[in-house]
Parts: sequence; structure tokens; C-alpha cells
Amino acid sequence: MGNKREKNNGKVHDQNMANAFQYEISLQLQEGNEIGYDKPSVDLEINEEAFEEPSSVPEDGNKVSMEMKGSKHKALVEFRCRVEDSILENYLLGKPSSGISRAESAKAIEQLKEIKLWGVPLLPSKGHEGTDIVLLKFLKAKDYKVHDAFEMLRRTLKWRKEFKADGIVDENLGLDFDNLAYLESRDKEGHPLFYNMYGALKDKQTQYKILESEEMRNKFLRWRVQYMEKAIQELEFEAGGTNSVVQIIDLKQSTRPTTKKLHSVFRKSWKLLQDHYPELIHQNIIINVPLWFYISHVFSSRLKAQKKNSKVVIVRPGKVASTLLKFIPPENLPVEYGGLKRENDNEFSSEDKVLVVKVKANSTEHIKIPTPKVGVTVVWDVTVVGSWDVSYKEEFIPDDEGSYRVLIQNEKDKKKGGGVRNSFYISEPGKIIISIGNLLLKKKKVLYRYKTKPTVPMYVRTINK
Repeated sequence: MGNKREKNNGKVHDQNMANAFQYEISLQLQEGNEIGYDKPSVDLEINEEAFEEPSSVPEDGNKVSMEMKGSKHKALVEFRCRVEDSILENYLLGKPSSGISRAESAKAIEQLKEIKLWGVPLLPSKGHEGTDIVLLKFLKAKDYKVHDAFEMLRRTLKWRKEFKADGIVDENLGLDFDNLAYLESRDKEGHPLFYNMYGALKDKQTQYKILESEEMRNKFLRWRVQYMEKAIQELEFEAGGTNSVVQIIDLKQSTRPTTKKLHSVFRKSWKLLQDHYPELIHQNIIINVPLWFYISHVFSSRLKAQKKNSKVVIVRPGKVASTLLKFIPPENLPVEYGGLKRENDNEFSSEDKVLVVKVKANSTEHIKIPTPKVGVTVVWDVTVVGSWDVSYKEEFIPDDEGSYRVLIQNEKDKKKGGGVRNSFYISEPGKIIISIGNLLLKKKKVLYRYKTKPTVPMYVRTINK
């Protein structure tokens, strides 16, 4: 009986973990409208391999307004008029006090004429190309209901004033939460990439920093808003510009928050983003999703069949690299996610061209790097998309048949990920051959790049010393 009870308790605990985790993510994806997301959906066959590369969709507000027809265009025109009137008649931020003088009213109106949101003037008659883009975000969030969009805009402006959000980017909060979130490069369409690392919350010290006091909890909320404002600074509310970000949520090693207070803090932070940052997420990619979380969402009655152009993509651990590379160039994707970008890289930049080679099932491909010039060092980057499970060898072969080959690296069974970075000094003409053997029954995709740089040989440096 005791063993049976323990087994049942284990099942209940796992189910509670699943329910709690769904709840945490649902704070960001509530009813599909959290920060402007489409309703998320999952299919057992989905997202990773079946997901097509996103088509290029213009985010230019002027183009959008020109293309809109019927009720949506009418709603935008009506919303413009509503905002214009509310500024010129001094009720954008609420009904003014009845005791206000004419001079005070005129001064308030002049101030409202200069009001901006995310750096964009809100007065439509100013003719700024970003005004329509911003107004459309509020309209879309409220399904083109002008009254609801106006009230949302009004609440946002009031909240920003009370929260002092306009100057928050330069505020020193004295918090070190860089392990929770960071901004890194851009996707193929130019959207800034905003990474959220939920696994960092497993650290009890990090949780303590957030929950230490009411002051710290409020600071954490300010930090979360500060990061969103930093992301917005990377946007371009103009013709042809990108005006939304791609958010990547990493659930690797993540667990549910252990206290109600932590639940509450996260609930408040995502509520702020939901209420005051509409339609600023272009794509939401949830990666390293645990199996139990994945399956529970598949069979959830709240989720429908996967749409190819959904803004939410759910990715199991084995498909992280292949999925992210459909959205993000390999030179912009960090090595830990299967790309070639390294922190503080002194060798390569995003400008260095990345080449692709496909290794067929049960075969070996050879990457050839010509080295006709002596006195230089060749540096290369190689990564296998997905799991490695390959044989890997690097070799220098001189042009002179009388010279010796040099084995640089040889691993018969290379299973670790993270990519390979290596270099070799060229003392005579030849070539570097990188051999990748694929013993699996499906093809592998290999990404690589290389460059040469002038180098003073070690023995010359030693003599000079």
C-alpha cells in the first residue's frame, strides 16, 4: 500500500508541476492576446520541421493603412480623429479639472501637442510616419474597436507618467539579472531578438533577490519594464522599419516558481506588458519545452490546430537549432542554440559569410579551405545543425607531395554540440580539409565559415624578445 501511495503522489506532483508551468506561460499568452500574440496552437507534427520560413510582411504603418479596406481603415481614421480631438480639447489624459483657468488649459494643450509614445508623436496632424504604426498597435490589440483602443492608449499614457517609464532606460536599479534576459542581434527580417531565460529562476539566490522585500519586488517590475523599453529603442517606427521584436523563451532546466509571492511578481510584470505594450511581439518562440509540458498543451482544449503563420512556435529540445535557424541567420544565433555567434568574438562578425553543406545519410562530406598563401593563420567555425552524432576530422594537406600531412583534430564519434572553432598557421601552400562523416539514416546540415589573417610566427616573436 505504501509503495502504491508513493507512486500516486508522484503522479499528482508531476501533474501539479505541469499545471503550474502552463499557468506561468499562460501569463504571457493569455487567450492569445498577451502583448499582441496570436492565439498559440500546437500540433504533434509541428513547428520545428514543418514550420516554413516567415514570409516578408511590411510593417510600415503607411503601407498598411493604404492596403487596409473597409471597416479597418475606417477604424484607423476614426481613431486618428479621436486622438487629435482629445489632444486639442485637453482630455487625452482624462477630463481636466473644472476649476482650471483658460491659460492653464492652453498650456496643457501645448504640452499634449508634444506628447510622444515610444519616441513617436501622437498628434496625427504632425504627419509623423510612425503615428499610424503606433495607433494601429492599439487598434489591433482591441480588434479595431476604437473606443476600447482609445481607453487602452489613455491608460497606457497615464501609467507611463505615474511609473516614470520614459526615463527608465537610464535608471540604475542596482540589480544584476542579466542571466534572466538579454537582447542579442536580429532575425532574418531585422527584428531584434529578446531572450528570456526561465531556467535561471531555478537558482534560489535569484529568487531571493526578487522576493527579499516589497522594494525589491517593485525594482524587479521596473527592471522588467526597463528591458522592454530597451528592446523598443531597437525598433524603427518608420517606412520599411521593424516595429516589433522576436521573443525567445528558453525553458531549459526551468521549474515552476516555488512561492505564491514569485507567482504574484511574474503575474504583475506580464500584466504590465499586456496592458501597456500591445502588438510589440512579432514572433514568440518557446524553446527547450519539456515533454510533459508539450504533450499537455497538445491535448489542451484551449489550443487549436497549428497555423503556419502563427506568432507562437513551441519547440522540443532536439529541434531548437533547426527551428531557430529558420528565423535567425546562423551568424546571429548564439552557439549554445546551434548558431555561430560567440560572445565578444574577436575573429568573426555578422558580416562574415556563412556557407552550407549537406551531408547525405551514411556518407562523408569534405569541406575544403584553400591556403595558397603562407605566413597567415586560417580560422574556421563549424557547426552541425541539430545533434552532432558524426565523425569529425581536420587535416592540413600540403601542395608539395614530398611534405607531410598534419592531423589537426580527429574525433571518430563527435557527439558534443556547441560548434567547433579552430585555427592553423600556414607555413607552406596547401589546403585544410574538414571531413564530416554521417552514419545516420537522415541527412545532416553543416554550417561553416573561415577567414585568414596575417600572423607573425611564434619563433620570430621569441627571437625579437
